[in-house]
Amino acid sequence: MRPKKTILCVDDNEQALAVRKFLLETRGYRVLVASSSADALDTFRGGGIDLVLSDLLMPQMDGNEMVRHMKDISPEVPMILLSGTVKAFERANRADAFLPKGACGPAELLERIRVMIARKRGPKKATVRPILEPVQDAVFAAHAQPAIAS
Repeated sequence: MRPKKTILCVDDNEQALAVRKFLLETRGYRVLVASSSADALDTFRGGGIDLVLSDLLMPQMDGNEMVRHMKDISPEVPMILLSGTVKAFERANRADAFLPKGACGPAELLERIRVMIARKRGPKKATVRPILEPVQDAVFAAHAQPAIAS
């Protein structure tokens, strides 16, 4: 059995956080939650996070600023920002994706998460199988090559 991937969910809205946590846990993810950017940064510094899913608009430090700090710590971890009020987000965005809440359903969110975690892991490594020649053929092939005169 493969280990569960860990997702850090960040939102100052406890109800939205609970819904997202339930959605992800029922799909086999391990979910850590934080209700503020400061708590999320503390959890993230502990390591072991495979993806961060955060609300954009939060008090004290918005999601974009939090992502900037997290990318300085561990740039390879994929991060998704969500917003219910902002429909398009471009300003100095260091997150790997931005999704407007309501514009994408749970299925699209889950697929985006799956793809981003797979991309972080990288493509499956191809196994190289050695080509085994019969010993006799290899020996004869070495003797059959003509000598080159110099």
